Amino acid sequence: MNPIVEAVAFLLGFLGWIMVGVALPNRYWRVSTVDGNVITTSTIYENLWMSCATDSTGVHNCRDFPSLLALSGYIQASRALMIASIVMGFFGIIATLVGMQCSKVAGDNYVLKGRIAGIGGVFFLLQGLCTMIAVSWYAFNITQEFFNPVYPGTKYEIGQGLYIGWSSATLALCGGCCLLCSCKLESTNEKVPYPYQPPTQLTTYSGPVMSQGPPSQYVRNAYV
Repeated sequence: MNPIVEAVAFLLGFLGWIMVGVALPNRYWRVSTVDGNVITTSTIYENLWMSCATDSTGVHNCRDFPSLLALSGYIQASRALMIASIVMGFFGIIATLVGMQCSKVAGDNYVLKGRIAGIGGVFFLLQGLCTMIAVSWYAFNITQEFFNPVYPGTKYEIGQGLYIGWSSATLALCGGCCLLCSCKLESTNEKVPYPYQPPTQLTTYSGPVMSQGPPSQYVRNAYV
């Protein structure tokens, strides 16, 4: 594998994993503004764990969601996917560090290191897919409720936490693809094909050796 590609892929995956940790506790996954006079104008914002409100004076109050089972199904699924994304990213970082050429874990066995780095790329891809599904599913429900004219509840808009999640998923997917695409033999010295030697045909001849001179000239009178 190319060490430069390894370093770039590891950096992308690591940044994606850090941004997942930033997006998960971010409070601004969806934001709604309740207009009124100067006293009643407030901003309501939520994430996967709590709901907060801020009035025009800057005072904000937050409360955690009281029950997990009382939440909507997409919120529960988004929670599970984001937690799985953090776990997958952690395993991807460990596998990539072990599989890099500068690592001393596997010695000089670069084929084994390449396979371990490829496993790290798979973990980064899983991290990006989990994050992308969770964030996109959450955003889909926001837009569905916003454009529904008969929806009776509060309508929200997409918050900054979702944009951080999309950026994280993109970085993780790019890092995983770089590792998988570069996880191959760089030169023919790492894998030498078995040399083909055609069998040597030995023939024995036990008869008299014929001379290599010019052919004899026979005439009709030589035969009896």
